[in-house]
Amino acid sequence: MINMQSVSKTFYQEAAPAVTPVQAVNLQVKNGEFVLLTGRSGSGKTTLLNLAAGLIKPTSGKVLIDDANIWDLTDRQLSALRLQKTGFVFQFPSLIPSLSVMENTILPYSFGMKDERHLIQKRAVDLLEKLGLAERTRAFPGQLSAGEQKRAVLARALMNKPEILFADEPTSDLDELTEREIMSVLRDLHAGGTTILMVTHNTELIPFADRIIRIEGGNLVESHPWYQIPKT
Repeated sequence: MINMQSVSKTFYQEAAPAVTPVQAVNLQVKNGEFVLLTGRSGSGKTTLLNLAAGLIKPTSGKVLIDDANIWDLTDRQLSALRLQKTGFVFQFPSLIPSLSVMENTILPYSFGMKDERHLIQKRAVDLLEKLGLAERTRAFPGQLSAGEQKRAVLARALMNKPEILFADEPTSDLDELTEREIMSVLRDLHAGGTTILMVTHNTELIPFADRIIRIEGGNLVESHPWYQIPKT
């Protein structure tokens, strides 16, 4: 489903050396896989995730989703692909402050979805209830705890029933109970056939995944089923 071929990304800076956080990476994620991407801070995890999701363009190489090179698509086609096939959970809450939890959740439907409003509302209510936010639908982001904000972001990412979910540290800065609740939702999504590519630094989440990939200095250095990871 995701196929990255010799993908590199270089950021050029004025009065400073260029930085290449991802270097000639080859990565394939199969349909229905749950893959965790790990590595130290600054190793290129988030850049690689953004490249796979089509949020940033590679300096070289190809990124294919369902055999389509996403950077050969027009802007309209790429936007449609993101809307119809993918969901993204950013590391830091990205809710719009002036919108309520409900309004933030249904936001993806303002970009071309054709379902009737009552079906959209029901989908949002069901998601927010599942994520423990049934009583917070009218609250604004500034009134939510960190854990509630993470759940609201996840609800918004799932509104379009994405085939692929990209998640950047979705459980960072959460207490253990909330972390388990979020991972339980992701586990259920995976069981239902959703492909998940997730960045994390938390090794305790490893058993949730089918495969673990480690990135170091912009390169993929290991790829194992979680139960085959060498002990350190």
